[in-house]
Amino acid sequence: MKKDIILKDITKEAVKDILKYLIKIEIDDFEFLDIEFEKIEVKKADILVKAKNKIIHIELQSSNDYSMVYRMARYYIEIASRYKKSEIYQYVIYIGKKKNYMKNELIKDNMKFKFDIIDMKKIPCEKFLKLETPEALVLSILCDFEDRDVAKTIKEILEKLIKVVKNENEFRKYILMLEELSTSRDLKTKIKEAEMGLQHLRWEDLPSWEIGMEYGMKAGIEKGMEKGIKKGLENGKIVALYEVGFGIEDIAKRYNKSIDEVKKVIATFEVK
Repeated sequence: MKKDIILKDITKEAVKDILKYLIKIEIDDFEFLDIEFEKIEVKKADILVKAKNKIIHIELQSSNDYSMVYRMARYYIEIASRYKKSEIYQYVIYIGKKKNYMKNELIKDNMKFKFDIIDMKKIPCEKFLKLETPEALVLSILCDFEDRDVAKTIKEILEKLIKVVKNENEFRKYILMLEELSTSRDLKTKIKEAEMGLQHLRWEDLPSWEIGMEYGMKAGIEKGMEKGIKKGLENGKIVALYEVGFGIEDIAKRYNKSIDEVKKVIATFEVK
């Protein structure tokens, strides 16, 4: 699942909270608009919402795009030509690692155009943590932890997700989203360490478990070993954890194996 797709999906699901707590627009009833803009290189806006006489346009950026101001201006003209009586609000939500260098204003001759950029690194994570909805909790990983302890905050996010998400498939989905978005803050290793520390977290609920079991079974069968399927089932989880970044010492401790035993399993499956 790619980061931009994940961000778009989770933003859509949390759009009401984003509008209220980030953009400061409170709406009760709204609809998503699915419009193709033929004259723009990116044919569809990331998020386009209509609420009574308001049109709210949101673009999501994981890197600096120096042409963004021109793209947003073209979107504005296209939207304004379709919804002539509506108020138009435009925002770029930036989640990139680097400092934001995108311009949000275009002044040329007699024209002046402006939109707002929201840098998630500057938003206090408390805004989303207190909402305790799964979408808000996942988005909190992108925000400013301020003076909070990073490890404790990540543990809090995971514990709250366990509390509010009861469906196993949904839980896997949100954990996968959290893991993927955490790469924008170089926190994926911290996420893994926190997962290891939650003793009441069922490993089979993690997406990495499911991936590892498939990998382990495939590797065992392909080698044509005697009892290959059994070996895949027993060791696939070790391979999966190693593949997604867990340390060998942590894996050995978790499964009561020696470091040499874990290394042997990894070598057997030829994980690079």
